[in-house]
Amino acid sequence: MGVLSWFKSNKIIQRSTKWKELGGYNATFIPFGDNIYKSDVVRSCIRPLAEHTSKANARCSDEKVEYMLNYQPNMYMTGKDFLAKVRTRLELQNTAFIYIMRDDKGHANGMYPVPYQSFEAIEYLNGLFLRFTFGSGAKLVLPWEDLAVLRKDYNESDIAGDDNLAIIDMLKTISTVNQGVANAVKATANLRGILKSKQAMLTPEDVKKQKDEFVKDYLNLENEGGIASLDASQEFTPITMSPTITSWETMKEFRENVQRYFGVSDAIVMSNYTEEQMEAFYEARIEPFLIALSEELTKKIFTEREKGFGNYVIYEANKLQFASMKTKISIYKEIVLYGGMTINEWRAGNNMPPLEGGDTPIMRLDAAPVDDTKGDSDGTEG
Repeated sequence: MGVLSWFKSNKIIQRSTKWKELGGYNATFIPFGDNIYKSDVVRSCIRPLAEHTSKANARCSDEKVEYMLNYQPNMYMTGKDFLAKVRTRLELQNTAFIYIMRDDKGHANGMYPVPYQSFEAIEYLNGLFLRFTFGSGAKLVLPWEDLAVLRKDYNESDIAGDDNLAIIDMLKTISTVNQGVANAVKATANLRGILKSKQAMLTPEDVKKQKDEFVKDYLNLENEGGIASLDASQEFTPITMSPTITSWETMKEFRENVQRYFGVSDAIVMSNYTEEQMEAFYEARIEPFLIALSEELTKKIFTEREKGFGNYVIYEANKLQFASMKTKISIYKEIVLYGGMTINEWRAGNNMPPLEGGDTPIMRLDAAPVDDTKGDSDGTEG
């Protein structure tokens, strides 16, 4: 079963016109994205974004939708894979689409990230549709109301985020420097010296023969003694070359420029972050994505009437997972034991299974209701 078999019921719309955006922005989008994933610097930035995002759990008013989002959003992915895929595509192309499959009653029963190469906004019967083009050249038209859309750098277009051209020059510079280092190392490794013959008027064939014999006898790995012997007709002058390469400080600055663009610090990339660094990373780069995804899925999965009855989708990540063990113990002593959190909520944040009776809040015996404390302070009976 191929990708397009998901959408057999959708026909390519022939009689359509280009969608007109406010401001007259071009409705054809060819985002510069996928090839930047070949950069090791880009991939090292996107990987922690995708991995930490994939730790989130979905909560939904509809138990079937909640189960689907957490465990099997589609036939290819788990809930973790789904979140990582959507986040990766958003970072690469600044616009990620999720196709919401529905059953005969219009209820959502599948979620597919759309692996498009480009797309065009078109109008048909006064409705908005997107015509996607895939890497194989195949095209597919999907209705706007069945597409959940996530955007970064949301500026010029009404539909899509801006592209990643802002970082391309820096990535080209890094690639040029890396190639220069490789070529310099090759050059210095290949040229070891000059073999000069004192014999007059040698033919080009004789010069080549002398050189080949010298390399064979003395510059190969089998010459364990490391000693070369020449007759009076030859003279060998060794050459030592040191490649000139960009300094480590400059390369570090280039790399950090890319990291700043994606909002990921070196500590996050290397997984040696402090608790404070991880909390800042979560609040700046993970939480906004989860809020946007929650709002968009709530908007597109449920009808206006269903939302009026309180139906929702919320993605949440337990911030306790990022805390140190010292902080987790402190939370237990100060919050759990005074009824602010149940034992099972605390255990869930530590990746521990629930305990029987752990969903009931507990209270230390040395704590009392606020009203009782006030009564004791003014001399009245509690």
